[in-house]
Amino acid sequence: MKAGMSELRSSRRVRANGGVRPAREYDPFVRGRFPVGVRTIQALDKVRNRLFPCEIWYPAAAQHAGQDIAIGTQDFFTLPSGDTPRSQMAVRNATAQSGTYPLIIFSHSSGRWHRRAATFLCTHLSSHGYVVAALDHSEVVAVELAPRDGETDEQKTARVEACIANRVPDIRFLLDHLLGSAAWDSETNLDSTQIGIVGHSFGGWTALAATAVEWRIRAVAALAPGGSSQPKPGILPAKLTFAWGRDVPTLYLVAENDTMTPLAGMYELFERTPATKQMVILRRADHVHFMDNVEQEHETVRTMPWTGKLAWIPKEMQPIEHLCSGEQAHLFVRGLTLCHMDAGLRRQEEAQRFLLGDMEAELAVRGVDVIAHKP
Repeated sequence: MKAGMSELRSSRRVRANGGVRPAREYDPFVRGRFPVGVRTIQALDKVRNRLFPCEIWYPAAAQHAGQDIAIGTQDFFTLPSGDTPRSQMAVRNATAQSGTYPLIIFSHSSGRWHRRAATFLCTHLSSHGYVVAALDHSEVVAVELAPRDGETDEQKTARVEACIANRVPDIRFLLDHLLGSAAWDSETNLDSTQIGIVGHSFGGWTALAATAVEWRIRAVAALAPGGSSQPKPGILPAKLTFAWGRDVPTLYLVAENDTMTPLAGMYELFERTPATKQMVILRRADHVHFMDNVEQEHETVRTMPWTGKLAWIPKEMQPIEHLCSGEQAHLFVRGLTLCHMDAGLRRQEEAQRFLLGDMEAELAVRGVDVIAHKP
């Protein structure tokens, strides 16, 4: 962490201290004008013989206005790793608002979190007129990729390599499936020329890796991504080529105190990215700040009985009360991710100007402390 902090100090820091408040004509931090619907579909990959549960968030018809933000009409679901129902700001099987919309793929991290790990972000994007889709990746649905009791080091290494190798094919399959004529029952059409991808952790690596082979991707948001050349012990050793062959606007949103993907690796990935790029660092934040239920999930991870190569994790994680709040983190992630997609996919001039402006001041007036990396 010392190396990361020394590099951190080399980034420019600007604080808002009584200056003129930034213009607010364009505000990506507030919820959009569309109510949000959500559906779950089952997508069969006949080539690999795998059935993928997929979540699709979409702009819903006006008749659902307010239902997505009211507890009584919101969708509730239970994660496979727990038995406590969670809500998301979307209406289950709501009538879709007819129209043609950009598509954003969300790729989840590894471990206990699946396709609904960041509903705070996916629903926010859909409220602004995006269709967002996420599947449970192969390591979740394929029995042969699940950990086995008593597996040898060689067997574990082979399994991990297979999990990594299946990630990009998962994304390509999902795109093919969604862009097919009968992917899901809806009045919503997808604009195949406006496709973005967002991923967190292993999903961040997936987003960056998929861009090298999937030319339909036009914008990338990588949230605390894996893929650095020197991962910490036990962290997936996934590599990146960055052989993109074109300019794909890329936004890195990373955490100052990230235990699992430290800042040194984020700087490395940023420097290697051969595209128009920006990186913004959320201060007093860790790896779990990019997910739903930040406070609860962070403390769950910090107090888990990690063993083997991952035994260092709880020793290095700070208690959540020493870090920024989940509310601050969610505002940071959803606002800047939306702005990046508006600028990169929709070519909205207001969003492009916002990204070129003083993002540190914009976040500061909203109570969020960030550093815009200026290499």
